[in-house]
Amino acid sequence: MSLKQLLACTALLSAGFSAQAAEPSFDSVQDILTKNACLACHTVDKKVVGPAYRDIAAKRKDDPANAEVLAQHVRQGSKGVYGPLPMPSNPAISDDDIKAVVAWIMVGAPK
Repeated sequence: MSLKQLLACTALLSAGFSAQAAEPSFDSVQDILTKNACLACHTVDKKVVGPAYRDIAAKRKDDPANAEVLAQHVRQGSKGVYGPLPMPSNPAISDDDIKAVVAWIMVGAPK
């Protein structure tokens, strides 16, 4: 391998690492949560009507398959998962917004 090829490979490798997405934060999902009225029932760290996002994360974050479960709960609603009050369905939230919120929850719902 020539020096030029080695330098080109190193540059491409570095670009790949810097292009990785940053870990989701509350700031990255706050608008989604606000416009879809999620914050009327949930907060990051305290139970309101529904469980705190961190409590959801603690229950779900260790199994990547739970991302799909959470997405279904957001879209279709749920009943009896975190207590007696049902979570209503949210048919208007976009798939991209659900993915962003679920990704944030799956990393622990950081503030």
